[in-house]
Amino acid sequence: MKKQIICINWGSKYGAPYINRLYGMAARNITGDFTFTCFTDSTKDVRPEVICRDLPVVDIKMPTSKGIWPKCRLWSETLEGVSGAVLFLDLDLVITGSLDDFFEHGDPNDVILARNPTTPFERLGQTSIFRYPVGKLAPLLEKFAADPQGTADKYIFEQRFVTQNAPGGVTFWPKPWVRHFRTQCIPLFPMNYLFAPRLPRDARVILFPATPNPPDALAGRWWSEVPAVGRWEHIKRTWTGPRNVRGRFRHLRRFLLPTEWIAEHWRK
Repeated sequence: MKKQIICINWGSKYGAPYINRLYGMAARNITGDFTFTCFTDSTKDVRPEVICRDLPVVDIKMPTSKGIWPKCRLWSETLEGVSGAVLFLDLDLVITGSLDDFFEHGDPNDVILARNPTTPFERLGQTSIFRYPVGKLAPLLEKFAADPQGTADKYIFEQRFVTQNAPGGVTFWPKPWVRHFRTQCIPLFPMNYLFAPRLPRDARVILFPATPNPPDALAGRWWSEVPAVGRWEHIKRTWTGPRNVRGRFRHLRRFLLPTEWIAEHWRK
């Protein structure tokens, strides 16, 4: 199987710094030849090794809901410059081990997703890293285009829509390969005040859905807008911030020490 990686970028949230780091991480963790294609609305400062393509055009008004529905552009019947099985990577994940097996696992015609650990009683995948044959998800694009907001209201997240509607169904990567930073790396409260987030043994890819993202986790903060503070200052802010018990407990739980191992991997 050809080793083809694709990613997507639009707007100003990520851009070249994230694209360049993702390429660097992939290149260090793949043996042999591979291609790295980014479908993007801006090529400014993107490293030359990245093949930049225009965002696929879809005549769809994107819904106003939680899911990252613009990723539906990659469900098209064809994608410029790539064909066959492709491995999609989110821009904000961290690669910590070999990607080679992600190209060999299962059948080339399979749709393979990461398992979502935040919904243990639901068979839900995550599209932060998934492999699929170009064109196989075209029926999903057609279905979504017929009623974008209604589809989003029903499924909330595009990954649930893919999990439940992919032709032929979906399978999942082996659990040790892909880990969720917030739920599988940060120690449970109150141990998060004593120990920094760990890198699970045998993990190859760490996902950062929602918050925190890699640079914030590296700095030891939950959000980019809030400066990193020590454990005691964070605890003190419990009583000067949220006014209700639920909000205060949520604030207490959302503390992490600097995650130093991110710097080793999340770089150009």
